[in-house]
Amino acid sequence: MTSIRILSTLAVMGAMPDLTAMYEAQTGTRIDTDFAPTVALLERLRANQPADIAILTAQAIDDLIQQGVMRPGTRTDMALSFVGIAIKTGAPKPDIHSVAALKATLLAARSVAYSKIGASGIFFASLIERLGIAAEVNARAVIVPSGFTAERLTSGEAELAVQQISELMVVPGIEVVGPLPAEIQTVATFSAGLLAASRQVETATALLHFLASPAIAPVLRRAGLEPAGS
Repeated sequence: MTSIRILSTLAVMGAMPDLTAMYEAQTGTRIDTDFAPTVALLERLRANQPADIAILTAQAIDDLIQQGVMRPGTRTDMALSFVGIAIKTGAPKPDIHSVAALKATLLAARSVAYSKIGASGIFFASLIERLGIAAEVNARAVIVPSGFTAERLTSGEAELAVQQISELMVVPGIEVVGPLPAEIQTVATFSAGLLAASRQVETATALLHFLASPAIAPVLRRAGLEPAGS
């Protein structure tokens, strides 16, 4: 059986088991996926860790193509991801429908968990600076080195968690309140690309076509993502 190895960002982790099962059933190709935060993946890819496909932010794929790590012309936009807020299941649902309401909710929270190195965490750190509440929020924040911020909800360490909605949804025992208000939202495009060192070019290219197809849209939406073509 042909096997394809994927190095993937955590943002699409919730969707990949179903996508993998679909593709394996259709083609007989075995898919082995290794998940890690984007920064860690970039280090591994630049160190030439063997793989066929990487799933990262569109900008990261473009950068790796320029560096010769990935094949030109293979960037395949897959999914759109939005930053959201989560609470522990059963906790009172806060108001985040407007910028003013979000600001008040963040200031009232006992603690807010966000990522230190992930794209959503970097964005959130900048956002609370722009809103003028960084000192107050950070005084009670739980800044997560890597992984899923919503785990700090179930452990009781935080009252609110901020991350890509698709990453929040991976954690059981939590509830996604919703996305940040549209006027301050950031939309991340996650894309796949073919590594220059891959020896499975034809098979991997077929998988890239599948990851850009309309067939995966329902799976993406169940995992808190939107198809890149939507």
